[in-house]
Amino acid sequence: MIQEVTDSKSLIEDFIRSRVTGNGLDRRTEKAYRLDLEHFYAWAERRRAGVDASGEKEIMGGENAGRSVDTGKGLKSWEDWMEAYLDYLKREKKLSVSTICRKNRVLGYHLSFLVKQGIISECRPLKKIKGAVKKTQETGEEFGQGFLSKQEADGFFGAMDREYERLDSEFRRRVCLRDMVMMELLFYHKVEISELLRIEVSDYDRETGTLVVRRKRGGDYRIRLFSQELQKKLELWLDERKAFRQEGEYYDRLILSKLGKPLSMEMFIHIFDKYRRLAGIEKKLTPKDLKEGSMKRYAKELVMERCN
Repeated sequence: MIQEVTDSKSLIEDFIRSRVTGNGLDRRTEKAYRLDLEHFYAWAERRRAGVDASGEKEIMGGENAGRSVDTGKGLKSWEDWMEAYLDYLKREKKLSVSTICRKNRVLGYHLSFLVKQGIISECRPLKKIKGAVKKTQETGEEFGQGFLSKQEADGFFGAMDREYERLDSEFRRRVCLRDMVMMELLFYHKVEISELLRIEVSDYDRETGTLVVRRKRGGDYRIRLFSQELQKKLELWLDERKAFRQEGEYYDRLILSKLGKPLSMEMFIHIFDKYRRLAGIEKKLTPKDLKEGSMKRYAKELVMERCN
């Protein structure tokens, strides 16, 4: 169990190499993941010792006055410890829902890593944090504060459509077309960003409308583009990308920068922020928020609306 961990620093660094560096994620993600895990392990160590953040012995109040806090003996599994930590962040630290949801995801990734390393034999999904789901007054639809609502997602793609229609430069229209293909693959098919940026032209089958997504480690998987509109955009981009293509190592990469080189994670984030602002969305979001969360419930519905 977690009580037996004596070198959390090595565990964190191994996780970073596997999940972040190994998948080509950016330094900002690396820093966030490392801090999230360092804070979790530090909290677990304090709880085992029965001390608070300042190093003072914690004493319970009310009916339990004079008794030391629970040092974690009732927490039997890694999942128990992580859920207790997330509950602590909500009740004691008063962190925002979006921040807790993000930390929940990172801890979930870490659990899967621990299974792969053989440190634990299996794991279950972490429980949802109470209060992490709210409803809009207009539609009653549930969504996490850190994710896009249906209305915001529709506005995001609407901003891209309007941008494409108003541009009079063929070069800029090609760039916008590329951006639409990327963001729709991310949203509708939940492709990991690092995997999306590694897709090659030969991975797409025009006849079947299927796309092979290549994992950096492990087996590849195949997705079918259920939107004919997205298929048309992708096939148009396959023709238009020739204007960016250059001879060299990345000649066959599906997504190219304006200079014919692979698109970086930083540039992907910059493009996402551009259309988020054009859509008037003020939330602090990342491309991962476009891929994950409650929007998966209505992604296909949005496709059908946009195809009609």
